[in-house]
Amino acid sequence: MASSIGNEKSVNPVLRISQLDALELNKALEQLVWSQFTSCFHGFKPGVLAHFEPEVKAFLWLVLWRFTIYSKNATVGQAILNIQYKNNLSQTEKYQPLSKHQKLWYLIFTVGGRWLEERCYDLFSNRQLQSFCKIKSYINFGAGLLKLCGLLNFLIFLQKGTFATLTERILGIRSVFCTPQSVRQVGFEYMNRELLWHGFAEFLIYLLPLINVQKLKLKISSWCFPIAGLSNSENTLAAHCKECSLCGEWPTMPHTVGCLHVFCYYCIKSNCLFDMYFTCPKCGSEVQSLQPLKYKIEMTELH
Repeated sequence: MASSIGNEKSVNPVLRISQLDALELNKALEQLVWSQFTSCFHGFKPGVLAHFEPEVKAFLWLVLWRFTIYSKNATVGQAILNIQYKNNLSQTEKYQPLSKHQKLWYLIFTVGGRWLEERCYDLFSNRQLQSFCKIKSYINFGAGLLKLCGLLNFLIFLQKGTFATLTERILGIRSVFCTPQSVRQVGFEYMNRELLWHGFAEFLIYLLPLINVQKLKLKISSWCFPIAGLSNSENTLAAHCKECSLCGEWPTMPHTVGCLHVFCYYCIKSNCLFDMYFTCPKCGSEVQSLQPLKYKIEMTELH
């Protein structure tokens, strides 16, 4: 009795996030297969596959179905996540593989449905007969109704956690784990570190534009290299008139801001416009009034 129970394959329910991840992996694989297939026709005339694109896609999805659902009872995304389909119509709790009818109907609903959706618009787009217009309207109504049913099925799936797609619910196939899942050890150290640095970076992005770096640099330089013994005599002022305190060149249109240093007009004006609390980089004096310098300094004094 014990051996017979041990031989039965247990069924483990699948988390909602795992089922959604499997669907996303399936879509990514289909896009990858299609991109690889179309890359083989880059050297041909443009539009070679345009007329037969739905049929070519249907053939590729048929090949994928043959080597996934038909042979392994699982899609590629499910196989990656250790998931497979179970026949939920059976009354037993042990694992039951999909029947051939379920596999064929799965092929019709997925591959055939997508082929019909892509091809029906081409079949009835150029038809002007009233009967064709009615068929096209019926198809559009049916497609909208299926999308509405798919939305309702997804809401039910979020609540109960079974049958992620409408096809699974109609066919009675359920996602289960292939082998029992061990308890996952989740560490949050890396996540906490990333969140901390991300918050710190956002704080710096918000704070740095508010800091007047130039004024701070000038303030620190005035503290580190204080200038003492300055007098207000004309000789001292003339000694500082030989270079601009900002650019270091001979002052063009020399101006003073109330201290013993001289600036080019454009240098001091641009800095005052940029920073209304601009201070002298040499002595740290605040700008009182921008006045033109009346002393006549000759270029020969530099020699």
